[in-house]
Amino acid sequence: MFPIAYNPIYKYPVPEGHRFPMDKYELLPLQLLREGFVEQSDFFDPEPIAMQPVYAVHGKEYIDRFVRCKLSKQEMRRIGFEQSPLLVERELRITNGTVEGALKAFETGIAFNIAGGTHHAGRDQGEGFCMINDHAVAAQYLLDHGKAKQILIIDLDVHQGNGTANIFQDQPEVFTFSMHGKNNYPFRKEKSDLDLPLQDRIEDAEYLQILANTLPGLVERVKPDFIFYQAGVDILQTDKIGRMSCTARGCQLRDEMVLQLAASRGIPVQCSMGGGYSPQLKTIIEAHTNTFRVAAKLFS
Repeated sequence: MFPIAYNPIYKYPVPEGHRFPMDKYELLPLQLLREGFVEQSDFFDPEPIAMQPVYAVHGKEYIDRFVRCKLSKQEMRRIGFEQSPLLVERELRITNGTVEGALKAFETGIAFNIAGGTHHAGRDQGEGFCMINDHAVAAQYLLDHGKAKQILIIDLDVHQGNGTANIFQDQPEVFTFSMHGKNNYPFRKEKSDLDLPLQDRIEDAEYLQILANTLPGLVERVKPDFIFYQAGVDILQTDKIGRMSCTARGCQLRDEMVLQLAASRGIPVQCSMGGGYSPQLKTIIEAHTNTFRVAAKLFS
């Protein structure tokens, strides 16, 4: 079918009280296998990434301190995790899952990372459960190795991809597009190449119309030869922190719009799952599974 990066270490314990449903990383692969449109052989287990591709987009001093578990307490509070070698390994594996998936997507049309979408990590800092920006590392890797010349990052998580915007603010080979909640985290926004800030409680019809009015023209103008897609499901009306009012069907139609456009133009896509914080874990799993259902229909 298509390659899917997954490693059991993706599930990492967080301090009690944090609203971050890590169980989805374990349950989503089981749901995909249960439905039968992927097989066990579609999953690959990424090793921790080498450091040079990470240094290509992040400051070496920051990354070395993170890898050595030497970040300050203030930095770790900003990130939201407890510092440990296990956390470092988790992040390095997630990042490599996106890099390897991007390379595989040239053959299969699309690849997934069960985790990933760590778009709040900027050049010299982490925040919001993000320490290394997997899409940024993978995008730069493709450019540095001559695999792509023009990359489009489509970030439809409810939160702005501020870290991605920060990293690529002066790099025309990577176009950053973020459509997000205007009043949501991060409260200090960065400047993407294209930002579409949305009002609270936006519903399916308006959300999808804005995207439909934007995306085809954007792809025509940027002319990407590779797309990274951040497919967060925290736009759902059930999400505890999303502040939008989209339904599961609306979220699925969003995915269809993005992936259909890529498939019709033969543009390879790497998709990371991003955020989702609905109270019922089954709601999150169903919404993420919809993204895979769309891909199975378009890329099989």
